[in-house]
Amino acid sequence: MVFFSSDVTWGYALLIDYDRLRFPLECNFRDAKPYWGLEDFMNVHERPVHNRANLAMFMVNVSHALIRPMRAQWPAFSVHDLKAWFRSRKYVVETLKLLPEMPNAIFIEQVVSQMAVLGRVNHTANPA
Repeated sequence: MVFFSSDVTWGYALLIDYDRLRFPLECNFRDAKPYWGLEDFMNVHERPVHNRANLAMFMVNVSHALIRPMRAQWPAFSVHDLKAWFRSRKYVVETLKLLPEMPNAIFIEQVVSQMAVLGRVNHTANPA
């Protein structure tokens, strides 16, 4: 490989380190665009662009941290599944608030788990 830089003070090791960062950054941008709204916002001023881009990158990192433990049970778990999981959790909790008395936490978690499975995109049979 041949690397070029407009800054002649950089050494070859720094150029190689920066090049190694390129692929993970491209993957993060690939995830941020469709899943966290980076392709939909219409800001043209510096501060809103900065805030929106940082929020999208933050959400990519948070979603990866939340997906990792879920993949132990469902290997194909994706960002769409994660969004469905939290959306179903919100629906269940809001529905349960309509009851005259709130059920116990164990019941709520069981209902949330069952409802979240219904909304999953990459649905496969539950492991035994």
